[in-house]
Amino acid sequence: MLSALRRIAFAATLAAGFSVSTLASEVTPLVSPSWLKANLSDSNLVVLDIRSALDGGGAEAYAQGHVPGAVHSDYDKGGWRVTRNGVPFMVPTTAELEKLIGETGIDEDNHVVVVPAGVHVLDFGAAARVYWTLKAAGHNRVSILDGGFAAWKADSSNPVETGVNRPSPKIFSVEFNKNALADAAEVERVSKSGDATLLDARPASFFSGKEKAPAAKAYGHIPRARNIDSATFYDPATNRLRPQAELAAIAATLPAGPVLSYCNTGHWAATNWFVLSELLGRKDTKLYAGSMVEWTADGNRPVESQRTRWDDLKKSLGVGL
Repeated sequence: MLSALRRIAFAATLAAGFSVSTLASEVTPLVSPSWLKANLSDSNLVVLDIRSALDGGGAEAYAQGHVPGAVHSDYDKGGWRVTRNGVPFMVPTTAELEKLIGETGIDEDNHVVVVPAGVHVLDFGAAARVYWTLKAAGHNRVSILDGGFAAWKADSSNPVETGVNRPSPKIFSVEFNKNALADAAEVERVSKSGDATLLDARPASFFSGKEKAPAAKAYGHIPRARNIDSATFYDPATNRLRPQAELAAIAATLPAGPVLSYCNTGHWAATNWFVLSELLGRKDTKLYAGSMVEWTADGNRPVESQRTRWDDLKKSLGVGL
């Protein structure tokens, strides 16, 4: 029913003389603090503050100061990643997403601006994962505040609000975008066929098998994968992604064609997906959200590793990784 209503609204928009490209140009993947300030009065705007323990914040930090009108949904505790079949950090089900997004006060008509803390690359990864989740759920009007709340506060002329804004629940209908989400079966096929690029977004120590996430069951990487650490795309001096030309130069090391981005839990990989798909226009990029935690939960799936017995001995002795 909601899909039919959206088609009717879309047809009415075209009849009114607006083009698809004009509508799309209103929403960019990144928006500046000045853009956000100029558009705060827009009734269709939802400012979504996602600060959590990951960045040293959370609900208390939000209450102490946030972009005026912003609502808070904790990236760690809000339900953006769930445990399913014993595997943590998975994409919520359709019902879980509809409840989460709707109760956050978001419907299909809203332009959502995701606001991270703006303090490090992991924090940006949280914003990219929430952005991707909304896009994967079928919501196309999403942006990230470039530089996060830190960039907003850096300009003393930008107002800061305290207290808590309670969102007014709305109805959101999830329509999963299969072009955004890769599952384990697709990753397994690509690992065998090589007809797409598997992109590992973790630091080299994880990729090689010298280190692993606690929730992963094995060291190493998915066979055929290439490695670009998500931090490579990020400038810690500005706490923003690097300039477009630098992003393109880094990504140019990848073959043309489809890309499946993964990491440990789909967090770091969301940054790589965001850069490739949203900023560089490689729309044939998907996120494997389950990543190594899901992949290694099945002991029959292959993993390549450079880990040695000496690495295992050093770990048992508490030396090094």
